[in-house]
Amino acid sequence: MTARRAVAVVGEALVDIVHRVDGSVDEAPGGSPANVALTLGRLGQRPQLVTCLGDDRHGQRIRTWLAESGVDVTSVPLARTSTGTAVLDESGAARYSFDLEWSVDAESAEPADVLHTGSIATVLEPGASRIERLLGERRPTTTITLDLNIRPSLIADAAGTRDRIARLVRLADVVKASDEDVAWLHPGRSTDDVADAWLAEGATLALITGGAEGMTGYTTAGRVHRAAARTTVVDTVGAGDTVTGAFIDALIRLGLVGSGRRAALAGMPLELLGRILERCVAAAAITVSRPGADPPRLAELPAFELGVGTVSDPSGR
Repeated sequence: MTARRAVAVVGEALVDIVHRVDGSVDEAPGGSPANVALTLGRLGQRPQLVTCLGDDRHGQRIRTWLAESGVDVTSVPLARTSTGTAVLDESGAARYSFDLEWSVDAESAEPADVLHTGSIATVLEPGASRIERLLGERRPTTTITLDLNIRPSLIADAAGTRDRIARLVRLADVVKASDEDVAWLHPGRSTDDVADAWLAEGATLALITGGAEGMTGYTTAGRVHRAAARTTVVDTVGAGDTVTGAFIDALIRLGLVGSGRRAALAGMPLELLGRILERCVAAAAITVSRPGADPPRLAELPAFELGVGTVSDPSGR
């Protein structure tokens, strides 16, 4: 029988072509799920990334980039590796367009305590339907984390995409989104209102990021906000993915993932959630201080003290 991994990630990997304000153009590996897997690997986990890649220069670069950070890659072959173009403004914020296809052998995701997905992979067919089915199959034994990371330029059917995302949210334990994601999904509604609705629909935790405004975590017990850490911003590529990876890593270290741990996750004290958010914003500050998706390694972050007796499980598990 295959041993369970701590974490498996299913989603796109691509090469980011970054156009900077000074006219220079850089190429670097990326893709939201790939960046999450990279972050987890650099923080000491051994994630599996289930994706699709071409057997070309870009694909080999992505494989090497991930392997150097301890990520195991399982890939469906493509004729050529997908690309995303990011155009940066004066603040370092990115506007994206894409040239990609998305197909996946979702069943090749190994048994894991955490299954993470999100972004393009959850809305672009034929892979999106396979991921939705996988989440439904794995939910009884696995903690599901979902990072919406919506790319409107790729969405032809907005109503259908909103319906699909609503179904995915109901399958997830942790739902993360940016304030921009929320505005696209639910125009005119506040982030607090949407996060509370996700909790009412079954999510245990909701996380909303607001760029320079920091991030807020929501549980049924209340909410916690942490301001963004001060830093010099080079660009914001990969910042949200760093937050996601750092959050998943903290849950793994706290033993709050896997079969039978939903009650413990739901019982997380707000003080502990606040400390996790502080670690996440510290990690994101490092990423935005250097070009491209370049999340920190474990040694670059302050020690994360788990504490004793901070997490209780009402079920007694």
